[in-house]
Amino acid sequence: MEMQLARPSLSDRTTEEIRLVLDGRGSRWRSPLLFAGPAVIASIAYIDPGNFATNIQAGARYGYALLWVVLMANLIAMLFQALSAKLGIVTGRNLAELCRDSFPKPVVIGMWIVSEIAAMATDLAEFLGGAIGLALLFHMPLMAGMVVTAIITYAILVAAGRGFRPIEIVIGTLTAVIALCYLLEMFIAPVNWGQAALHTVLPAMPDAAALTISVGIIGATVMPHALYLHSGLTQNRAGARNAADRQMLLRFSNREVIIALAIAGAVNMAMVMMASAAFHAGHSEVADIETAYHTLTPLLGGAAAAIFLISLMASGISSSAVGTMAGQMIMQGFVGFRIPIWLRRLLTMVPAFIVIGLGADPTHALVLSQVVLSFALPIPMIALVLFTRNRQLMGSFANGRMMDIGAILGAVIILFLNVVLLAQIFGLPLPFLG
Repeated sequence: MEMQLARPSLSDRTTEEIRLVLDGRGSRWRSPLLFAGPAVIASIAYIDPGNFATNIQAGARYGYALLWVVLMANLIAMLFQALSAKLGIVTGRNLAELCRDSFPKPVVIGMWIVSEIAAMATDLAEFLGGAIGLALLFHMPLMAGMVVTAIITYAILVAAGRGFRPIEIVIGTLTAVIALCYLLEMFIAPVNWGQAALHTVLPAMPDAAALTISVGIIGATVMPHALYLHSGLTQNRAGARNAADRQMLLRFSNREVIIALAIAGAVNMAMVMMASAAFHAGHSEVADIETAYHTLTPLLGGAAAAIFLISLMASGISSSAVGTMAGQMIMQGFVGFRIPIWLRRLLTMVPAFIVIGLGADPTHALVLSQVVLSFALPIPMIALVLFTRNRQLMGSFANGRMMDIGAILGAVIILFLNVVLLAQIFGLPLPFLG
C-alpha cells in the first residue's frame, strides 16, 4: 500500500505560486492576490480602537477641523510602511534584527525597552477596544468582554502558527468588515461633504487641546509596532533570489501598501466625519466610546449604533492579535529571545485588566495610550530612515532623493509635534496655537 504524501499547506502553495510569478510563469490575474497580505495585516494597526477613541473626540469636539491631521498621518504611514516592507524584501531581515546588529548594545536594550512599552500601550488600546465592543453589543460586563476577547485573539494567533496565509486571510476578512461598516455609516450619518472636503486640505489647530488630540491621532495612525512588523512579514513569504525578484516584489508591495493604507485612511476619515455629523452640533461633549454608542442610538438609530460596535469589535480583536505578533517579533529581533505565544498574550493583557480593575475610564486610557505611542514612534522611524538610505546595506534599492526628503520630513514632523506636546504638558506658552 503506497503511503499518501501530505498535501502542501495553504502557505506553501501560495509560496510556490509566488515563485512561479517571479519566474514569469504565473497567472497574471491572480498575481496581486498572491502578493497581498503583509500590508493588509499592517493596516489593521491603523484602524484599531485607539483610532476610534481619538477620532470620536476629534469629530465631536472640533467637527471636521482635524481631518487634515488624519490625512497627513496616513500619508506619513504609507511612506514608512513602504520603507519597512522594502527593508525586509531587500535585506531578508526585519527592522529589529538590523537594529540589534547595527547599534551599540546599550542603545539596542534601550530601543527594545521603549518598543516593548509601545507594544504594551498598543495592546492596551486594542484589547480594551475589542472588549468594550463585545460588552456593549452583547450586554455583558466589561471584564467578561475582556475574557472573551482574550480567547478569540488567542484562537487567531493559533492560526498564525500554521503559516502566513491563514492569518492574512483572517485579518483581511476582519479589515473588510470594518471598512464595510464605515461605508454603511456614511450612508446613515448626515455628513456635510463640502466642509469635510475643505478641512481635509485646510490645516487648522483650533486650540491647545486640539494639539493633544492631533498627537493622539498620529500616535493612533502611525504605529511603532507596525513598522517593526511589516519588515518581518515579508520574511515569511517567497524570498528574493536576485535583483529582478526584489524589483518585482517591491512593485507588488508598494501597490498593496497604497491600496491597504488608502482604505485604512478612508475609514479613519469616515470615523471623524461620522462623529462630527452625529455629535458636533449638539453633543460635542461626547468623548468616550460607550457614550458615543448610547448617543448614536437616538440620533441615527439602532442600526448605526450596532454597526459602530461591530466595527469596533472586529477592530479590537484583529488588531490585538496582530499586536501580539508584533511584540513577539520585537522581542526576538532585539534580544533574540522568544516566549510561548500564550504567555506573550497573557503578559500583554495585564495592563488592561489593571486599568479596568482600578476603575479608570477605558476611553481616556485609550487616548493616553496613543500619546505614549506617539513618543515611542520616532525610534523606529529614525532607524528606518537610516537603514533604507544606506547604500552599503540596500545597494541600488537605497532611497532616492525624493524618498529620502519625504522620510526625513515625516520623522521631523513627528518629533516636532512631540516637542510641542511636551511644552504644553509642562505649561510652556505656545503662541502659535492661538
